[in-house]
Amino acid sequence: MNHRPSSFFFGFVSLAVMLSCLLLSVSATSYIDTICNKAKGDKAFCVKTLSAYPPAASATSMFQAAVATLSLGASYADKSAAFAGTAAKVNPKLKECQDAFVLISRSCKSASSELKEDPETANYDVMLCYDSISTVKNLVGKNTDKASKTIISMTMMMEKFLALAVGATEAVGG
Repeated sequence: MNHRPSSFFFGFVSLAVMLSCLLLSVSATSYIDTICNKAKGDKAFCVKTLSAYPPAASATSMFQAAVATLSLGASYADKSAAFAGTAAKVNPKLKECQDAFVLISRSCKSASSELKEDPETANYDVMLCYDSISTVKNLVGKNTDKASKTIISMTMMMEKFLALAVGATEAVGG
């Protein structure tokens, strides 16, 4: 009989922990849905991407979810810049693509730091990234080499991440 109270207590604590985890994930899902409803473009991509990204999926506030979304955009821009930098060693014209992706990364990081104090400025910073997207598209144009095709694919994906970033800043109030 000595084991029943401790078993009951363990069961109660386990249930409480499970419920709190479920509530956190429900909240994070709500934040993700809000961001994705504000984002222009592919909502299914948005939900799938943010739900699979641990910082967004575990967010405990809209602000945390938005910062995670901006961080994801910056990270993708960093990876794109690294690829463009490597490709520029073979084709120096692609150096400008690298610079454009670096600018996108900086803008997403800047937006993240401004988000709490001035969501509208954060939104503006993200919107400016579309100018960099246009720059890359114009530089690469209809090039048919493998690196250019990869950069165009990365640029198209970057546009999707920017749509999420815009949704994030608008969800916070931008």
